[in-house]
Amino acid sequence: MSRGRIRVAVLAGGRSSEHQISLASARSVLEALDPERYDVRQLAIGRDGRWELGTGEDCSTGETLPVPTGRTPTPLGPVDVVLPILHGPFGEDGTVQGLLELADVAYVGPGVLASALCMDKDVFKRVMRDQGVPVAEHVALRLGDTVRNPFGYPVFVKPARLGSSVGISKVREETELEPAVELARRHDEKVLVEEFVPGIEIEVGVLGNLPTPVASLPGRVISHLADWYDYASKYDEGGSELEIPPAGLSEAQLERAQQLAVQAFVATECEGMARADFFVRESDGEIVMNELNTIPGFTATSFYTRLFEASGYSYAHLLDRLIELALERYERRSGLQF
Repeated sequence: MSRGRIRVAVLAGGRSSEHQISLASARSVLEALDPERYDVRQLAIGRDGRWELGTGEDCSTGETLPVPTGRTPTPLGPVDVVLPILHGPFGEDGTVQGLLELADVAYVGPGVLASALCMDKDVFKRVMRDQGVPVAEHVALRLGDTVRNPFGYPVFVKPARLGSSVGISKVREETELEPAVELARRHDEKVLVEEFVPGIEIEVGVLGNLPTPVASLPGRVISHLADWYDYASKYDEGGSELEIPPAGLSEAQLERAQQLAVQAFVATECEGMARADFFVRESDGEIVMNELNTIPGFTATSFYTRLFEASGYSYAHLLDRLIELALERYERRSGLQF
């Protein structure tokens, strides 16, 4: 590890449809990292898969990761930790994490297995059921499968491995089902048809390494643009708000959400960070797991950062802690024999 300031490489962009969201998150991170504590390198991955180094001091003294730019490999230089702010496929799904493992460099967030598992909503739900975590019922449609919906209407149709509500449809009648599956298949070869859970949506942030991660206060997602938390509700100005703590929920329900968030985090072997999304079922108040996001949105106003701000972590403090956790995990694992 370098002496003095911690050298951090912020990795953003990516090939997925969430490219612009990633860049917005990374801009906030770059502004918040204390220059007296961190020596920051900027890396951007284009939609075409090309990597570009950002502006900064000369970093040609040694090579940690060769960065393919489409011309000649450019050395990134030695870094202490990589902060991948990538959403969706080719970044949040274990692919970049595998590259960083091969490069033997510390990085923020869950590892290869946890990232891949949580990205695949079909496999994730199967693991949650095995662990006794309540989830919505679903069927997975693979290539060649007949389109079917055993749940009635409305129902959700979504790509199995994507985020930010891209390619998701709330299907209200049978005539909408096949077009919704076709839309989802533009983004993934595996598609989920998932039962609709009437109720409210809440989120819980998780922070820490195994074996002692901690949960944030829960927050309720209130959408102003649709009757579900769609892409516009997530990213358009005034599209949604977060109510912390959620009104109308008992202390037992809030504690149950926190407990399930940590349980899912540990069961999937996540480390560093994740955001757990739940439904509170209208009929009986049960907390139902929806998904676990391993690289949540990371602007200062993103829900993950706001959940932890309400729990006593400022945005800058949260970043400090995530970098500490990455370095702690790297140091812990460095003693393993492979």
